[in-house]
Amino acid sequence: MRNLFKLFKKEPIWDFQGGIHPPEMKTQSNGSPLRQLPLPEQFIIPIKQHIGHEGELLVSPGDRVLRGQPLTFGRGRMLPVHAPTSGTVESIAPHITAHPSALAEMCIFIRADGEDRWCERQPLTDYRQAERSAVVERIHQAGVAGLGGAGFPTATKLKGGLRGVKTLIINAAECEPYITADDRLMQDCADEVIEGSRILGWVLQSERVLIGIEDNKPEAIAALKKALGSATDMEIRVIPTRYPSGGAKQLTRILTGIEVPHGGRSTDIGVLMQNVGTAYAVKRAIIDGEPLTERVVTLTGESVGQPGNVWGRIGTPIAHLLHNADFTPGPGQMVVMGGPLMGFTLPALNVPVVKITNCILAPSASEMGDSEPEKSCIRCSACADACPAALLPQQLYWYSRGGDHDKAREHNIADCIECGACAWVCPSNIPLVQYYRQEKAEIRAIDLEAERTAQAKIRFEARQQRLEREKLAREARHQQAKRTVSDSAQTEIEAAIERVNTKKRAADDTTPQHAAGETTPEIASMQRDARKAQARAHQAETQAETEPATRQAHDPRKAAVEAAIARAKAKKAAAAEQPVASDDAPDASGDAPVDPRKAAVEAAIARAKAKKAAAAEQPVASDDAPVAPVDPRKAAVEAAIARAKAKKAAAAEQPVASDDAPDASGDAPVDPRKAAVEAAIARAKAKKAAAAEQTDAVNNTQGAADLADAPRKAAVAAAIARAKARKAQHSTQED
Repeated sequence: MRNLFKLFKKEPIWDFQGGIHPPEMKTQSNGSPLRQLPLPEQFIIPIKQHIGHEGELLVSPGDRVLRGQPLTFGRGRMLPVHAPTSGTVESIAPHITAHPSALAEMCIFIRADGEDRWCERQPLTDYRQAERSAVVERIHQAGVAGLGGAGFPTATKLKGGLRGVKTLIINAAECEPYITADDRLMQDCADEVIEGSRILGWVLQSERVLIGIEDNKPEAIAALKKALGSATDMEIRVIPTRYPSGGAKQLTRILTGIEVPHGGRSTDIGVLMQNVGTAYAVKRAIIDGEPLTERVVTLTGESVGQPGNVWGRIGTPIAHLLHNADFTPGPGQMVVMGGPLMGFTLPALNVPVVKITNCILAPSASEMGDSEPEKSCIRCSACADACPAALLPQQLYWYSRGGDHDKAREHNIADCIECGACAWVCPSNIPLVQYYRQEKAEIRAIDLEAERTAQAKIRFEARQQRLEREKLAREARHQQAKRTVSDSAQTEIEAAIERVNTKKRAADDTTPQHAAGETTPEIASMQRDARKAQARAHQAETQAETEPATRQAHDPRKAAVEAAIARAKAKKAAAAEQPVASDDAPDASGDAPVDPRKAAVEAAIARAKAKKAAAAEQPVASDDAPVAPVDPRKAAVEAAIARAKAKKAAAAEQPVASDDAPDASGDAPVDPRKAAVEAAIARAKAKKAAAAEQTDAVNNTQGAADLADAPRKAAVAAAIARAKARKAQHSTQED
């Protein structure tokens, strides 16, 4: 009845699709306890031993280091590595590491001093009194990574599950053949494994902690139950042995019945998984204050004389481990790091131990069997039946081989866990996992390039936007500067206008103002003088016509010139005074604006009249002067010539009056005053010649005495005209 009650109380176990049952081959190494090996003379510590970027160096060649001293530092996925023993840093150079490609990576070479001295350790025995973030930081600084094979930084994984994780699973399945590292660790260090599991459960604040272990490890199951005792904070779940039940998605399905969604993580369904070795390393990092400097490594295979599990220091060459296990290589010997299904063949034996090294397999030729050539796929679907991820391996094989990356993506090649079950059951001996690994690597490279291209595009667009913003800012500054300059210029212009107005108002205040139509005293005086000069000129002209020269009071020519000058001065003063009196008022005199050229012509005419009067008076005053006989025909010709000259002078006067237009004939510019004088003289000559002709016509019937006087008068008139012309020309030049 008690056994029946236990059967009903037993927790359910779920199953997963696919899986295989290969020979376990675990008894070769799980029967002997863990042992320590002598230290090698030289350690080779790769800087990058985990998923993520490598840390930054803290040491240089020649530095002395102690065990547990950090050699690199970093944050996030940049996990630090530590010195596995005390010694001296010999060099930092590339070296072959644990990778199928056999590519060299940067490594630190340390020469051991044999003392194996620890650096200062800082244990945290009562971790529950500390902040959870501080505990996670300690785990990170200790360099703890997933020791089950993935190598994911444990602290980063814990940070991602600080909220929302309800179930913590400790993976103790260790399902791959030959590997017994976790089995032996649970047998020899069960208490520390349980304590490390408790620390992880406390950090995550999970509701339950499940330890999943296969039923082919009875000694380890017993040790865990003994270490757990009566505690109820975690459960030990024994599951059937089937490969690959230790896969993360498969074990989650077995223990919880929940499947991780495609493309998602276990934390999406409230589950987080850690390895047994990781739990042990967490306990050493928190309780003991020791960083990760060693791990359990299985040495097995028929070529190994002393198979078992050893504490392998990080950076120990594989050759050193095999040498201490009585390794006897055979012809065509291969050495595999990892198990026979998921491991890879080492390119050389000087490859160092890293954090994910859990097994070194040195099988004999009979163990590995005969190597058969690859054959064509027969589409038997055995690989699809064995696939634990419910994929179509034969389709993925064709897409991987043909380089059809898009089709491989569509068939979820990323969900392949590379367990090797498909290759194990393939009757054509096709290394399917190798094709999948290569295809996934190419897809990762494509994605990385696409990501870089997208980032470059983002940076380019950001740069373009920045340049556009700078351009707009510059234009805005230029516009602002223009507005500032315009405003300042406008201000200066307004200030200048104001200064001019101020000066004008000040000048108006000091200058007497006159209303429209009023005349200033100065202008009035000038006008009076002009009128007086005009009167004197008129009087002189009258006297010249009626009185002899001896009885004339004034010289008519001088009087005419003075009168013209006086009128010009008066008109000029009136024109200069007009804007001062009023901007809009007409001339004070009421006359139209005076043209100075017209005034000069009038003055010249006045002078000509005065000269004519004086010349006409001369023959009357002196009758004794001899007079040359004058030919009437010659006098008529001269009169005609005088008229022609007058007409020509009148034509030359027209462009002078038309806004200074140049002469059409292309001659030099004509002095208006000189032209006016010549025109006046010509008109006077014409008039005199006409009068002489008229006199000749009227007095044809007169006597001989009168006929004799007529030529004489004509000759006198012609001489006077010539004299007047010369004098007028001379006077114009003097003016």
